Amino acid sequence: MTASKRPYFLAGGLVLVCGCLLLGVIFGPGLGRMLATSAAPKPDFDATLQALISAPTGSAVASAPTLVPGSAVASTPTLVPRSAVASTPTAVPASGQPSGHIVLTCQIYKYQSSNQICIMNADGSGYRRLTTEDGVQHFYPSLSTDGRSVVYSQYREDNVYEIYEMSLTDGVAKRLTDKLGVLNSPEISADGKSIVFMRWTPASDQYQVWLMDRDGNHPRRAISGTAWDPTWSPDGTQILFASDRTGSNQLSVVNADGTGLHQISDLPAIRGRSDWSSQDLVATYSGEPWQHDIYVMNADGSNPHKVAPPGGNSQGPSFSPDGTWIAFTAYFDMPHDDNGCEIYIMRTDGSDLRRLTNNDYCDYQPRWGP
Repeated sequence: MTASKRPYFLAGGLVLVCGCLLLGVIFGPGLGRMLATSAAPKPDFDATLQALISAPTGSAVASAPTLVPGSAVASTPTLVPRSAVASTPTAVPASGQPSGHIVLTCQIYKYQSSNQICIMNADGSGYRRLTTEDGVQHFYPSLSTDGRSVVYSQYREDNVYEIYEMSLTDGVAKRLTDKLGVLNSPEISADGKSIVFMRWTPASDQYQVWLMDRDGNHPRRAISGTAWDPTWSPDGTQILFASDRTGSNQLSVVNADGTGLHQISDLPAIRGRSDWSSQDLVATYSGEPWQHDIYVMNADGSNPHKVAPPGGNSQGPSFSPDGTWIAFTAYFDMPHDDNGCEIYIMRTDGSDLRRLTNNDYCDYQPRWGP
């Protein structure tokens, strides 16, 4: 995200009325409220929040709906993407294949105000929709470390987005928060006891990193200052996040108890959505609109280098549980197409690029889990 004193969220990441040519360009909270009724689907992972603070009038949200994964939705066509389509043909190794599941934001109605949560296997098969309220915004999903549930943000009312946790066993979704403000980027800690997330309110007009217990109790601010897009270290003792506290958008790390704050990155135009692998590597994305690239670095910020093939406007990386693959959104096959964002995977060195989704709408904000 670019910012002067505060991060700006893309008109369009997870909002945008100015078109995908502005992807990654960020606007302040006031403009974000006006953009909430945008019909165009131009997501950016770090840029989705503010344009979604207000959803279109008439969006009704049940406090704790019962949602059944994979259930038929009459108004939704069967979602069957092309599985593991390689944009660049490569020899497929006999071992070390991707495993687990990837949750994502699926813009099946081509309106951000109707975004849904979908899930698929790590090879692109088994793609299905999890959330079922057609006219309600859902975004920023992530899987629990045991793979049994997904947490995500859901619109409730103007200036209120709640965090829900859905069981993948029975499809029941439980609301964990109650009118704390605009909340997104929830992620469960390795021990399963805590959730880190981002909070914004009109009163604070500041993006903040917060923590709460797994059941939603004891919500509290994790650190002072502006911060957004948090993610846990593999062992759950530290939090990685983006911030403009030093004047430019960079990545910082803090201990879960709020101590030991330090900046680790020094890259131009960092957007925010990042991940921390079991191999102690950090992945993020950086670059100007339509020129985003995935970067990988050591957890201390050393050796930052581009890994995604050029020209994809690649964004929002997420490591596989074993740390050997990266899922991300890119436009390799449909550049500059508002609905051209698809989910791709590659090895952490940028090789073996594969496209997992193939829809006429945008799939984005992938998060990999068991």
